[in-house]
Amino acid sequence: MSPAQQRGIALWAALLSAVVCLGFLPVSRLVSVLVMLAMIGLIIAFWYIGSRRAEPDVTLHLDDLPEATYRQPVVLVCGDLPLTWPQSSPVLTVTQGCWIRVEDHQDLEQVARQVLWLRPDWGRQLSVMVSVCPQKHADSERLTSRLLALRWQISQLRKKTGHSVPLVLNGQVGSAMTNDMLWQAAIAGEGMRVWRESSAPSSIAAWVTTGGSPAMQQQVLMNSLMGWFHKHVKAVFMDENPDVPVIAPVAVLWGMGPILAGSLATSVWTAWLSRHTAMQRVTGWQPVGTDSTIISPFPDFILPLLPEGSGLTSQARTWRCVLSLFTLAAIAALLSSGWNNRQLVHRVSFDIARYDSISMDNYDQKASAVAILRADAVLLDDLARNGVPARLGLGLYQGERLRMPVLEAIRSYVPPPPKPQPKPKPVPKIVRLDSMSLFDSGKFVLKAGSTKMLVNSLVGIKAKPGWLIVVSGHTDNTGNPQLNQMLSLKRAEAVRNWMRDTGDVPESCFAVQGYGESRPVATNDTPEGRALNRRVEISLVPQANACQLPGKHPAPSQDDGASQLNGE
Repeated sequence: MSPAQQRGIALWAALLSAVVCLGFLPVSRLVSVLVMLAMIGLIIAFWYIGSRRAEPDVTLHLDDLPEATYRQPVVLVCGDLPLTWPQSSPVLTVTQGCWIRVEDHQDLEQVARQVLWLRPDWGRQLSVMVSVCPQKHADSERLTSRLLALRWQISQLRKKTGHSVPLVLNGQVGSAMTNDMLWQAAIAGEGMRVWRESSAPSSIAAWVTTGGSPAMQQQVLMNSLMGWFHKHVKAVFMDENPDVPVIAPVAVLWGMGPILAGSLATSVWTAWLSRHTAMQRVTGWQPVGTDSTIISPFPDFILPLLPEGSGLTSQARTWRCVLSLFTLAAIAALLSSGWNNRQLVHRVSFDIARYDSISMDNYDQKASAVAILRADAVLLDDLARNGVPARLGLGLYQGERLRMPVLEAIRSYVPPPPKPQPKPKPVPKIVRLDSMSLFDSGKFVLKAGSTKMLVNSLVGIKAKPGWLIVVSGHTDNTGNPQLNQMLSLKRAEAVRNWMRDTGDVPESCFAVQGYGESRPVATNDTPEGRALNRRVEISLVPQANACQLPGKHPAPSQDDGASQLNGE
């Protein structure tokens, strides 16, 4: 996967995290933001670690690789390589495909990862060819160890890249029996074929028939190579091993040429021929010019016959990752929406059950419960009118079936009876007498004939135990204030004395006050206002122990309160 694709996936994951956290999580807004920031931090950390792991250590300079759009087979060649290479670069591009030389078999996995890093879309084009020349090995155990290491690397390469990476096995020997390169190939589903530069591919039988005795001798040597190869090379990749999976080759090649540079006089090949055949005594079985630097050519003919490897391309892997992240986000959103709807149903159902469990005569709790139901009804109505939010949506909304139960519960509510209204407190009755009707100007002796007016005005004033008869005198602002105050007091005393003597009211029932001009009820700037200010006021005021005869403590009457309010 390219760096751009990795960044795109990281951004996609961050976007999905933000949508799920802010739109669906059943938590508060603050917690949602904190969770989103934590998720974005994890995504950045994973992207950074993944990008560092994906970038391989540079082991080869692959500047001359074909373009990324190149779709021919790409084969990593390892094992017994030619002593020389057609060019300085490890990349050899031919008509049928591309060969990449891997000098050290321990670097096979690293080189493959480097190629896939530079060309992410080459995963299904990539193959590995292990070349073995028995004439170059003196120790079969050491050879087996190298092949086991390659088997392990190929298995790890398949596991880490997700691609099948087909395996091609190639065995080569040098012999003076042939003047050109002879190849025989066993390809899955096609049988054995003979490949030569000078002729078209044919079966072994046809080649031996047309080639005569030389072809027969070459085939005997080739059969010996096949027998050795199956036992010492192919079996290493095919034998059951609990630690390493079996790696079956898609093609097995055997090559024989006139010259093989680097051949040993004594090798595993000579030992095999000595034990199993008599070829070591046949003239021409050994190559000529073993010290030559001439290289053996590669089997280019096999490139078009290689099967396309399995596995996802970089683009397909990216889309799979995108789809997987979307699926995870969708699952998280569905779970969150389901939980939010469950909580809504649970809360509203609980509110209805709580309302039903409260007795109707428990007015305070019933009113509180119905207020909660009214808030629920407003919420459900708003959702019905304006649409369901994302956190309750995705086809899981259950609030519509709760609207009618909530409304029915609200309709069943009977409000408490109104509380009895307290009777308004009447203003205490005050009898206001005109001083000029009772007294002459500047005098405090009742005039003749004023008693009749007193009797008519004071009908509502009755002395009762616990009530005090307050008699207050008032004047206008005409004259000396001190004299006015004294005159008002004397006039109040005169009215008190008349009421005491006429009604046989005890002295303790009265309180006499003279205010002079200090409490006007109208303006003193006009004659009418001054006439209103010249007055004597009589009122009842509650006071303990008032209006009681010495030594007597009568019980309060039931209408004392009413008397206080009504001024009786």
